[in-house]
Amino acid sequence: MQKIVSAEEAVNVIKSNDSIHIHGVASAPQKLIQAMCERGRRKEFKNVHVQHLHTEGEAPYSNPEFEGIFQVNSFFVGHNVRKDTQAGYADYIPVMLHETQRLIREGYRRPNVTFVQITPPDKHGYVSLGASVGATLAAVECADTVIGVINPHVPRAFGDALIPISLIDIFCEDDTPMIEAHFAEPDEIETQIGKHVATLIEDGATLQMGIGAIPNAVLAQLGNHKNLGIHTEMFADGVLKLFKDGVINGAEKGIDRGKIVSTFLMGSRAVYDFTDDNPGILMMDVAYTNDVNIICKNPKVTAINSALQVDITGQVCADSLGTKFYSGVGGQLDFITGASLSKGGKPIIAMPSVTNKGVSKICNTLTLGAGVVTPRNSMHWFATEYGVVNLYGRTLQERAKLIISIAHPDHREQLDREAFERYGAHFHFVG
Repeated sequence: MQKIVSAEEAVNVIKSNDSIHIHGVASAPQKLIQAMCERGRRKEFKNVHVQHLHTEGEAPYSNPEFEGIFQVNSFFVGHNVRKDTQAGYADYIPVMLHETQRLIREGYRRPNVTFVQITPPDKHGYVSLGASVGATLAAVECADTVIGVINPHVPRAFGDALIPISLIDIFCEDDTPMIEAHFAEPDEIETQIGKHVATLIEDGATLQMGIGAIPNAVLAQLGNHKNLGIHTEMFADGVLKLFKDGVINGAEKGIDRGKIVSTFLMGSRAVYDFTDDNPGILMMDVAYTNDVNIICKNPKVTAINSALQVDITGQVCADSLGTKFYSGVGGQLDFITGASLSKGGKPIIAMPSVTNKGVSKICNTLTLGAGVVTPRNSMHWFATEYGVVNLYGRTLQERAKLIISIAHPDHREQLDREAFERYGAHFHFVG
């Protein structure tokens, strides 16, 4: 291993017109980010492109003060760059999650410099990428220079997370605890959605969960299930109790039997401690976790994802509020497709029927500018707090009837009227 240098010395490798890849989620190395931004404030370079998936913590490089210094191009718009992305100071790359690594490996978004946060090296000369592999493994393999921040708080994860220390060019240190994500307890609406979705989950199912309160609400309902498995892009605290109680054991998975497979973590310190040195968890390249051909090798894949808006034909908007980008495509369609190809699989979209201001999230047509993440032809199960319906194989008018049946009661009459105007008088006679 080369000598340890300061973060300030490490970022001196950055020059104008470079592209920087930053490790994702809680693994974003804040020490390097701050040192890079200090150089930016001194205007020591310009036109440096910064790319990453969702990151936790501060992302000052997206701020308007750095216009012309940094250009942020996210694969997924997290809360820390959302405002600046919506204002045009930062930008978004629409891409399915499994392809993020491909953009790097095939040279479309190959970085000059990659920032990673890693474990101390083990006796065999390996370090671990810990809480996030994602597209970062590809960025480590392809960058001209890789800067590794050694942090003893990083969990030593197995799978693709373990990499030889020879892949790191510059080392510095940090002893700051990992950033934690704490999700609020599910409210009454989310709990009701969780109950509806839980009725669809069979013993022996392999689960994928998106981010947020609804997946945790679903997991809270599964205490009496048996032999559940996990193959997902992420997991959080909701998995821990089910694993401890033996509900999650992966005994009936078709691939990686007995293992929890994920590409990043997003939770409390307990999630990192659970992952640390745990051979039952494989942190894998997103090219593996989100590969439809891998996902469907597991039986009864039950993919649970959410949405911002759903129209009465079953089109799902999950990345934008009209023209304003809120998040990203992510892995939703990867797992919706993988679950649909799995034997006994169930792709599920679950969301509250209204916003916190009482506006219906179910609509006749999506808001102008809204993006379709899951197309109507891929929509199967749809759940709100008012129930769950299966749209697969249904006609447009049948879909409209089913979707309206689980809309908020305050909005059903208006939606029914709009469907009548759309499809004509016959609509009221659809069974």
